[in-house]
Amino acid sequence: MKKDDPCIGVCRWDGRTGWCVGCGRTVPGIKAWRKLSPYRRTALLRELPRRVAEFRLSPKKQTQR
Repeated sequence: MKKDDPCIGVCRWDGRTGWCVGCGRTVPGIKAWRKLSPYRRTALLRELPRRVAEFRLSPKKQTQR
């Protein structure tokens, strides 16, 4: 993992949103991460904490990858 990569090594997916419960990204978002512009990465990094907080506030059905 690179310094700016939000992955924490927890790959479980929310069945409703498609977000990883560890980092908050989607599978396509994870695949595209290295190709994103610095602006897009920064925008996404600001959004991810809100997504992850959603999982901590209310448990949802999750799937293991």
